[in-house]
Amino acid sequence: MDTLTRMRAFIDVVEAEGFSAAARKIGRSKALLSKYVRELEDELGALLLNRTTRQFSLTGAGHAYYKRASEIVREIDSLQEAVRDSAGDVKGRIRLTAPRSFADAQIGQSLIDFARDHPDIVLDIHLDDRFVDLVEEGYDLAIRIARLENSSLIARKLADFSVRACATPETIARYGRPEKPQDLAGKPCITDTNGRWLTNWPFQGPDGETIAVSVSGPIEVNSPRVARAACLSHLGFAIIPEFAIAHDLAEGKLVSVLDAWIPQGSGIFAVYPHRRYLPAKVRVFVDYLAAWFKKNQTGAR
Repeated sequence: MDTLTRMRAFIDVVEAEGFSAAARKIGRSKALLSKYVRELEDELGALLLNRTTRQFSLTGAGHAYYKRASEIVREIDSLQEAVRDSAGDVKGRIRLTAPRSFADAQIGQSLIDFARDHPDIVLDIHLDDRFVDLVEEGYDLAIRIARLENSSLIARKLADFSVRACATPETIARYGRPEKPQDLAGKPCITDTNGRWLTNWPFQGPDGETIAVSVSGPIEVNSPRVARAACLSHLGFAIIPEFAIAHDLAEGKLVSVLDAWIPQGSGIFAVYPHRRYLPAKVRVFVDYLAAWFKKNQTGAR
C-alpha cells in the first residue's frame, strides 16, 4: 500500500468529518479507511486523529499534516490533469464556491449554461457568502463580488459590478429624497449584512474621500433578495446590487438616489490559487465565464 493512497484516505476522512461519511462519499468501506489512516499514523510515528466512539478530532500533528498533504495531493492531481489535458482530455470535477447572491440572481445562469455545454465536467458548487480560504478548504476556485484586495490568489475580472442606493417613490415621498449621504442617517434603512460595511454605509466624496454613514432601520438581513423585497414594501432605503433590481429601476418601482456618491471599482471575479499546473478544466471554466459575461453584459451591471 503506497503512502499517497493512505494520504488520500486521511484527507477524505477529515473533509467528510468522519469515517462513515467519508466511506459513503467515496464508495469504500469504513474499515478500509480506518486501516489506511492507522497505517499512515504508524508510518509517520504520530497520532493524527483523536478517536472516540462518537466523533474524532485532529491532533496538532494532524492539523499540520492535513494542510500540507492537501497541498501535495492537489499538486499531484493538477500535474496528472495537465498531462491528460495535453491529450485533449478535459474532464473531471470543479469544486467551486460562490456567494448566494450570485447564484440567486440571473447571472447564476452562467453556471447552469456551463454544465449544459460541458457534460464531462462536474460542477461541485458550494454557496456561501463568507470569504472562503480556497487553499485551506480545498476549492479549485471562487466567484467573488467585491473590490478585490491584494492577496496571494490569481484573479480574473469577469464583469463590472455596481450597487444602487434606492427606495420606492412612496418611501421617497414620505421621508424625502436624500441629497447627500449624511441625509440617510435620519431615514429608515434596510441593511444587507452580506456587505462588509454592515450598518456603516460607504460613499465616495467628490475628491475621492470615503464617507461612512451610520444607518439603522427595521430589517438587517444577509440576502439582497430579501432586502429588495423589503425595499419594495416601502420599509426604507437600501443599497442593493444593480443586477438584482435592474427591472425594478426600469419599471419605476424603485428609484436610485445618491448615484454620484456610490463608490466605483468593484467587479465580479474568478479567483483561484497559484499553482504550477493550472488544470485545463479550471482554465476552460474561467474562459467560459468570461465569454458568457461579455455576451450578457447587462446581466452583471
